[in-house]
Amino acid sequence: MNKADLIEIVRETAGSTKAAAGEAVDAIFEAMAKSLKKDGSFTIVGFGTFKVSKRAARKGRNPQTGETIKIAASKSVRFKASTQLKGRL
Repeated sequence: MNKADLIEIVRETAGSTKAAAGEAVDAIFEAMAKSLKKDGSFTIVGFGTFKVSKRAARKGRNPQTGETIKIAASKSVRFKASTQLKGRL
């Protein structure tokens, strides 16, 4: 499923226009991003939790030359499914 499929499902379920469904989906994604940036997590009860994960800076190796390189610290988003979602799978 991609974003267009999700918009179509929201449109059918809500009985609204495609434009309104697209705005609703975009609003949800924007709220998630803001919550992750501010609080570091976003939970949807019955679905799961999105959390910001921090990776420390580390040394790596260039596979072509074997040269040691520095890899900068970074952040990424991790998802943990709820037991209810796991049960539905």
